[in-house]
Amino acid sequence: MILMNNKILVKLYALEFDRQFDVVLPVNYLVWKINKLVAKCIGDLCDVALDLKSEFILINMKTNEIYSNNAIIRDTDIRNGTELIIMTKRK
Repeated sequence: MILMNNKILVKLYALEFDRQFDVVLPVNYLVWKINKLVAKCIGDLCDVALDLKSEFILINMKTNEIYSNNAIIRDTDIRNGTELIIMTKRK
């Protein structure tokens, strides 16, 4: 059996579209890059044109922590099974 320690499975809620997704995230990516990739995927899956120039935020549903865009996923408390919310940052 091969253990994969470079990816984690999370539940991601896109409240703006009333949808949830199971997403595999690479642990070596910065949060801002995950936000952009996930936003593009959500836009494609929901058949909505999202403005990818917008700033997105990732929030832990349990702790309400908003993750810094410059944090690396492995250095956060995001682990397998974590429930996250992604949303457009309001100005």
